Amino acid sequence: MDKRFGKMLPLLLLLALLAGCATTQRSDPAQPTSSAAFVSAGQLARNHAALSGQASSDNARAIQRLLTGIDNDSLARDAARLPVGDPLYDFAGQALLKRGLPLPRPFDRSAQWRFDLNNRPAADRDGYRPPVKLAVLLPLSGQLATASAPVRDGLLAGYYGETRRRPEIMFFDTSGTPAGAVDAYARAAAAGVDFIIGPLGRDEVSAIFSQSTLAVPTLALNRGVVSPPPGNAGFSLAPEDDGIAASEYLLSRERESALVIGGSDDNGRRAASAFAARFSERGGTVVNTLTVGDAPGDLSAALAAAAQAGVDAVFLATKGSTARAITPQLALAGLGGKSRVATSQLISGTGKPELDSALDGIIYPTEVWAARGLPGLPPASLVGAQLPTARGPAARLFAFGFDAWLLTAYLEQLATGNNAQLQGATGELRMDGFGNVVRTPAWSTFSGGVSVPVAGGG
Repeated sequence: MDKRFGKMLPLLLLLALLAGCATTQRSDPAQPTSSAAFVSAGQLARNHAALSGQASSDNARAIQRLLTGIDNDSLARDAARLPVGDPLYDFAGQALLKRGLPLPRPFDRSAQWRFDLNNRPAADRDGYRPPVKLAVLLPLSGQLATASAPVRDGLLAGYYGETRRRPEIMFFDTSGTPAGAVDAYARAAAAGVDFIIGPLGRDEVSAIFSQSTLAVPTLALNRGVVSPPPGNAGFSLAPEDDGIAASEYLLSRERESALVIGGSDDNGRRAASAFAARFSERGGTVVNTLTVGDAPGDLSAALAAAAQAGVDAVFLATKGSTARAITPQLALAGLGGKSRVATSQLISGTGKPELDSALDGIIYPTEVWAARGLPGLPPASLVGAQLPTARGPAARLFAFGFDAWLLTAYLEQLATGNNAQLQGATGELRMDGFGNVVRTPAWSTFSGGVSVPVAGGG
């Protein structure tokens, strides 16, 4: 990228946004005119391929902000009118998927993928087409080894549960470091594999996706600072996804004003920030954001002020043990009857109904497998009773590993099909135009101190 253009990018973004306030798109008089925000997003998208690094990230974020403020019907209509090959379609389709809405047509990406390496056999009628030789890159040693164990076991549960042709599978230790991940990737490629799952750490994923070329298509198991290169994919359980899902949940129920309470840990901060950004961009109002420690202390003044401001929803990005200390204060402030939505972190520190009854009525995203069960996988309670890596908080990572196998086996169908989706253990899985797996979770709540599925899935 020309350095002068990179320096000019902030000014260009500002000009595009200002132009959007006055520009309209020429169209058939019989057709509704695209919104100014959509036109401005299109202007930014046309320059996106020429950008890299921070300039590319800033440009993508500006496009996403413009599209986020467009209502569902207008976004779907305008996306459908984009010609094939228009660079804005990937961004518009991504925005639709994050709202749980269907695509007008498939993404224009079939040429990016390499599904015929090693003379891979044709797909079965249901789309099942696993690789011939599969490598899995996980931190089997180092600080991330504990987190990798349930991912590994969930993946193997899916792998050995399949009765049809399965690939030869090989595991490579990344040691949980970027250098270890790059080395493991090179060793896997040299072994002749035609698909790679992993690595797991954020820095590891960034290191892999930052390489100039990737010889073997990869499904990364986290979201790094670099987007998946064309023909590769990323799947994660990022805290930001919980925040976005909670925002969409409340907005779909016409909640307009929210109080955000986030934990001081990394997960809490990231989820709270993502919620506030999405809720505001979609027309909601965040009255206040409180950051609390594990012991939240007295929040009465801030809660009373929020109640006085007329909030109709509370978002909690905290552990269950912290939320238990907050809910009585919400009730005293008159906020106990408002819509209360949390992140999946809510189940951390729970398990005793006599204590967890304080959480009754709070809605939170969870795994389909835990909430309703999944065909082909025994009930979560049964598996957890027999396998330590599938119980408690680890169950979420076990489901994540199971879905990594599903995505590997059905990736071609998901990447090239029209509104293709997988019913996974962690939720409904789809893929956007940039190779990111978009997950729609199930929803649960506490009743009598026990977690139960929300009727109708939320």
